[in-house]
Amino acid sequence: MGKATGFLEIERRDRTYDAVDKRLKNFNEFVIPLTNEAIRDQAARCMNCGIPYCHNGCPVNNIIPDWNHLVYEDQWRSALEVLHSTNNFPEFTGRVCPAPCEASCTLNIDDAPVTIKSIECQIVDRGWAEGWIVPQPPKHKTGKRVAVVGSGPAGLACAQQLARAGHAVTLFEKNDRVGGLLRYGIPDFKMEKHLINRRAQQMEAEGVQFRTGVEVGVVISVESLRENYDAVVLAGGAENPRTLDIPGSEMSGVRLAMEFLTQQNKRNAGDDEMRAAPRGTLTATGKHVVVIGGGDTGSDCVGTSNRQGALSVTQLEIMPKPPIREEKALSWPNWPLKLRSSSSHEEGCERDWAVMTKRVLGSGGKIEALECIRVEFEGGRPREIPGSEFTLKADLVLLAMGFLGPRTGGLIEQAGVALDERGNVKANVVDYASSEDGIFACGDMRRGQSLVVWAIREGRQCARAVDLHLMGTTELPR
Repeated sequence: MGKATGFLEIERRDRTYDAVDKRLKNFNEFVIPLTNEAIRDQAARCMNCGIPYCHNGCPVNNIIPDWNHLVYEDQWRSALEVLHSTNNFPEFTGRVCPAPCEASCTLNIDDAPVTIKSIECQIVDRGWAEGWIVPQPPKHKTGKRVAVVGSGPAGLACAQQLARAGHAVTLFEKNDRVGGLLRYGIPDFKMEKHLINRRAQQMEAEGVQFRTGVEVGVVISVESLRENYDAVVLAGGAENPRTLDIPGSEMSGVRLAMEFLTQQNKRNAGDDEMRAAPRGTLTATGKHVVVIGGGDTGSDCVGTSNRQGALSVTQLEIMPKPPIREEKALSWPNWPLKLRSSSSHEEGCERDWAVMTKRVLGSGGKIEALECIRVEFEGGRPREIPGSEFTLKADLVLLAMGFLGPRTGGLIEQAGVALDERGNVKANVVDYASSEDGIFACGDMRRGQSLVVWAIREGRQCARAVDLHLMGTTELPR
């Protein structure tokens, strides 16, 4: 391990943020990294536990104690190699992952886990700055062709692994740029998009062919992919949003969160307004905004609304308010249920829990308010509390209530693959094979709405399964 007594001598210290008034003026990242020397000290806090629970807490099973030790020893390039051995894109997870590894850290028993996420991000950012990260083209070509549908984190990871195994990989993306929700879901202030462009350039040099603006199932058929490729991977994500079916929800001021977030990301990319907003400009400027849904997407809507100049932002959640601090004896090392406040919440937002929206109020098709009621839970189901009705002023309502699985038309319909009871493509986590021969599935399209880090894990494991299917043997890691 690094410093045997490091966790006793060194206090936890993490990255900081630019001041709120400064960061609200733009859509740039605002995290202030620690110095390499300070990160080295934080790595010294790692206890190198006999049972490193952080391994299991991390969906890609990052070998965290090893690269912590290497950072402590000032062997950054070796630390980068260990980090990349389990994670294709640590600069993504180092910015947007909720860090379940830190929840599993032994030092989290005392509320002071190792700053794993910050160390991870610093390793890969230094790797890019030093020029250590270069294309890794295969030494030999297999002659096999693979089509990957969807360029989110699962599709990107799967395509990169398959290309490095020597297969000719074509990655199809229906949008104009690669990245999936990394590109058009996560705001730039959480992850700037040049990070995706940089990885795409690396992958192109490794042999991956990107075909953007091509929606499989619409522009090109699944059958044509099956005829021209030896395997097809479905990695199109879970894009079927949960909607609000209440009186008045058809009004123009009730919109989907992803439509709102995508428009702003397109503007940031320099697209003209018609290209960014084909259905008309959607902005929170000068409006009272209500975000329905208490998860990460809702938080992203809060941060975006404040940057656009909303008059007020309120976020509603139907579930009860979680405890401020979890009961460690019952939860650790698992991911705990507790109150989580993001940097966007700190920028200005009213939050309310155990609230159900009953009706959208307005006139002339224009929204004016929301009629709500408080609920309590019995047997896991919400029950309205009589007499608790109230209204909220609203000019714009953003629906961030999660996703119900993949869209079933087009791609899924043409592929003819079986779906599970939740509406996702049915495939296990051993061979990732669908019910149709030669078609595989991974990421949110297989597991449902989840984290970027889970998508990377599934993309990597699916690539190994495809390689084994095509070649009869594989050297790709699981």
